[in-house]
Amino acid sequence: MSQFRRRSSSFFRSYKQADLDQDDYCMDRGATAAAQNRWHFECAWEVANKVGGIYTVIKSKAPVSMEEMGEQFALIGPYNESCVRTEVELLEPHHHVMREVLDEMRAHGIKVHFGRWLIDGYPKVVLFDIGSAAWKLDEFKHEFWEKSHIGIPLHDSESNDALILGNLTAWFVTSFRNKLEGRPFVLLHCHEWLAGVALILLRMRKVEVATVFTTHATLLGRYLCAGSLDFYNNLDKFQLDKEAGDRQIYHRYCMERAAAHTSHVFTTVSEITGMEAEHLLKRKPDVITPNGLNVKKFSAIHEFQNLHAIYKEKIHDFVKGHFYGHYDFDIDKTLYVFSAGRYEFSNKGADLFIESLARLNHFLKTAGSDMTVIAFLIFPARTNNFNVESLRGQAISKQLRDTVSHIQAQIGKRLFEKALRGQIPTGEDIFIQDDVVKLKRCIYGAQRNTLPPISTHNVCDDHKDPILNALRRCQLFNNRHDRVKVIFHPEFLNSTNPLFGLDYEEFVRGCHLGVFPSYYEPWGYTPAECTVMGIPSMTSNLSGFGCFMKEYVADPKSYGIYIIDRLKQSADDSAQQLAQYMFDFTCLSRRQRIIQRNRTERLSELLDWKNLGIYYRKARSMALLRAYPDDFTEASFMLDEQERMDKSKERKVLYPKPASEPPSPSQSRASTPAVSDDDEHEPVRFDDDDNPTDDEEDLEPEADQRS
Repeated sequence: MSQFRRRSSSFFRSYKQADLDQDDYCMDRGATAAAQNRWHFECAWEVANKVGGIYTVIKSKAPVSMEEMGEQFALIGPYNESCVRTEVELLEPHHHVMREVLDEMRAHGIKVHFGRWLIDGYPKVVLFDIGSAAWKLDEFKHEFWEKSHIGIPLHDSESNDALILGNLTAWFVTSFRNKLEGRPFVLLHCHEWLAGVALILLRMRKVEVATVFTTHATLLGRYLCAGSLDFYNNLDKFQLDKEAGDRQIYHRYCMERAAAHTSHVFTTVSEITGMEAEHLLKRKPDVITPNGLNVKKFSAIHEFQNLHAIYKEKIHDFVKGHFYGHYDFDIDKTLYVFSAGRYEFSNKGADLFIESLARLNHFLKTAGSDMTVIAFLIFPARTNNFNVESLRGQAISKQLRDTVSHIQAQIGKRLFEKALRGQIPTGEDIFIQDDVVKLKRCIYGAQRNTLPPISTHNVCDDHKDPILNALRRCQLFNNRHDRVKVIFHPEFLNSTNPLFGLDYEEFVRGCHLGVFPSYYEPWGYTPAECTVMGIPSMTSNLSGFGCFMKEYVADPKSYGIYIIDRLKQSADDSAQQLAQYMFDFTCLSRRQRIIQRNRTERLSELLDWKNLGIYYRKARSMALLRAYPDDFTEASFMLDEQERMDKSKERKVLYPKPASEPPSPSQSRASTPAVSDDDEHEPVRFDDDDNPTDDEEDLEPEADQRS
């Protein structure tokens, strides 16, 4: 990280020491682990298999894991041929024990592949072909029932696959440990219930292996939140067995709960998920392991403001085509906000976002603001194809651009010819009738009698689609008089998209604000990605990211992290708060938005795996300590647990307020009322000291729109 700016390096040193008062493991690429004969395996369904958010966790964390453990570390997962073909280099293992174990499994008819994942860190991967072991499914089910009394229905293919993966992983880890020489110390870290079966089997078979189980979201929690219940205020009132049974996931719930209880160390990704797990899984997490990002991938040194300007222009091009015939707003006074994620309408807060957009539209019209907000909703849904009107708009825009470019070139030639002849050209000489006809043809062809579409695609069963129905209910139809325009893009972005021509990262960099008011979000990678790219975001206090920022940043709002309260107030009040925050954002001048982006980008190191990896190291060291109490002591890894907790409380470190923020009111001035940090009506203060000149884009003055 030496190549990155460290504006607050002293804070990060204090931050790491407060949470883990130790020098951590040596980042020596496994030299220390090899000397101690320590081996670490990490199992997840998403290893080299892009099927969920945990894929991002595993992939982005791999460089830090390899830096610490090197060749003593390997990932275990299912074999997905389509992903492996492009992401994995298949090889034969160099280590003789690994080779012997794989040969043994292949001799029993199991197709197992070894190779290197083609990502940063280049980690080893062991991938099992689930179908090759399907003939042993009945045997696996019988043993699992005998040892845990958990039965798995025949029709549940997902649970059957999880059982096969768990058995193959337990087989591999047991055989690997038994073939190692000397006194080996093996640790298996499983992510989610789909990989947790291996952990249960190892403990039931009494194999001497340390185990860690991480849940990124409880299974029952997802189902309960999807049912529009007041989930968090009724956590202690649910009849867990009945709720799981009613949703026909009782066996899955039992598998997840068994994995949580049999593991040596149980972790979750956030405090809010830890509270959920304590009530639903009946075990309090031993360690909170926040999700990080490989900041190096997203970091554009001193250039993120320039990249924002570049990609914003590309979004401008799309908007000009999409709103052809209705392009009557000032593009320089237009803000782009977006929300993205899995299509979980309520869990991801899409319902609250749309309701707040309707209120923001009212606020802007009432205030007479000349700002326009264009809101993008990027949630993948079933579609037939692109909307014809969307494609036609881009074609018309391109045709008009080409025509104007051609006329410009012709005018330039005529102007040069006249000047070369020593004549002063007039308008009729350089802008001839033929040019006027061509322009008129394009302009008249760009007229439309319909409103710009609110969706870029033809959505299947659009009369049942929650987002489209919510937009209809709020009457957000992209009318001329609306100050808030909406565009529903039911497909993930990539650079081959004929409408945008941008991948997701480029699109995020071009926007002004990300809005993610989730009701159920164990962590929240979308606002985290916005942060490391210097884009302000709005999240909720029910997301892991929001809780993390509230815990470690003294004044998140001044850094462009707006946290909506969805726990202690009604949905109507939350929508009002979100609408007010967005309205306040529209009142910022261009200079103030640039300053805020600079502040947001400063928090990127807070989310770097190089800082957050310490929590995973702490979980592993605790598991080794509990699994091998005669071989390791607290001094081997960390301070005594109670002593460490006491010191952590005494040395709580918060990311400080920006220099331009006023200090907290002194308690000695009793006549002055204290101002709460959570006062949502207090404006964010800005100062030119927060605006490095090397990060500026066009800084033309813009009047403050605040009424």
